[in-house]
Amino acid sequence: MQHVETMQGTPFLEARNIGKRYGGLHAVRDVNLSIYPGEVIGIVGDNGAGKSTFIKMLAGDHQPTSGELLIEGSPVRFAHPRDAKQAQIETIYQDLALCENLSVMDNIFLGHELTRNPVLRLLQRTKMHTESRVLLDDLGIGIPSTHELVVNLSGGQRQATALARVAKAGAKLIILDEPSAALGVRETRALLDLILRFRTQGKSILVISHEMRDVFEITDRIAIFKRGELIAIKRTKETTPDEIVSLIIRGRQ
Repeated sequence: MQHVETMQGTPFLEARNIGKRYGGLHAVRDVNLSIYPGEVIGIVGDNGAGKSTFIKMLAGDHQPTSGELLIEGSPVRFAHPRDAKQAQIETIYQDLALCENLSVMDNIFLGHELTRNPVLRLLQRTKMHTESRVLLDDLGIGIPSTHELVVNLSGGQRQATALARVAKAGAKLIILDEPSAALGVRETRALLDLILRFRTQGKSILVISHEMRDVFEITDRIAIFKRGELIAIKRTKETTPDEIVSLIIRGRQ
């Protein structure tokens, strides 16, 4: 399923010559990549190719040692993940960072709770449950009750809860690290549908994945990393899995 051309106007995020060094080691070297509203980019490469380090710089977990980031054309510096969140960038790593002893609703609103009295921290729990239900239904997420504890959810339901949380936070760019790694076929299908739904809402999405079938179904472009460098960017509809795998293994052709 391919998307209409989205690369018009100002990109939501632009990385210019972004690099990260650890002493003499170049973990990421001179990466240039832009992502536009309503675009899904797949990030692929072998382990150690620099994919995770790159997204951690976008998420504020690591600080670049060279280059710059721009949000909607303006330079930014992220000293902490909260800086990226304030720029409406949300990252979901493989551990999902959910609170298992809290309900689905509590996780969706975590850090954004609705209060009757900010001083006394009296929560509007009924309203929060109602809004959570509406959000889940709007996103097509099949979780029967917002009262359910996360510890009781399936892997797919946990992933969907994490995605609902970043949607509630107002994310414009969602970064996903191997989102389907622990999911079955049916749960992966639901996840891909949810990503496509986010795309129709104009959100930008970066997906690290080793699942080539998933990458080709949901992405507009594919960025190939090797030994810390972004060696190629391919339009998904103009390439093949064989070409991408060849680039991952052999590098530039």
